[in-house]
Amino acid sequence: MKFLVTKDLAHSQLLAYLMAAVLVAILLYLGLDVVLHGYVIGSDLTAIQTTLFGNMETFEEPILIDSLLLQVHIDLFMTIFVLLILSSIYIRLHDKTTRMKWVLHALFITGLLAPLSLLFAYFLSETFVMVWVVTFLLWHLLAFVVALSIFPRLNFR
Repeated sequence: MKFLVTKDLAHSQLLAYLMAAVLVAILLYLGLDVVLHGYVIGSDLTAIQTTLFGNMETFEEPILIDSLLLQVHIDLFMTIFVLLILSSIYIRLHDKTTRMKWVLHALFITGLLAPLSLLFAYFLSETFVMVWVVTFLLWHLLAFVVALSIFPRLNFR
């Protein structure tokens, strides 16, 4: 608890190792989440559009609404979970600069916009498919970079 007040990891190396383990788990989650979405939704624009909207020529059905809502629900929950962990550690270990605020704002915006744009693509327009792809990849890349930027600040002995 002292770390939350003083931001000092020198007194508790165990806390630094625990935070490193959490970061490794987050990095593993981010990588496997991309693989999962590539498998479930598709790994290119044609496959994503076929999954969401179906294909009349090949008699492929679109994804069921309950499956899509379940995926978006899980994505939102896990995104918020990862965002809270990453941002709390990032804020505690980095200096409060304008760059830090921009990184965290971009992380939150892309993280929350990705699952919502998948719903927008399904219900509103196919143009949101590209928005989903960009925000999804940008969110994962930015979260990966933030997690990696925390490691040097943990001061392992």
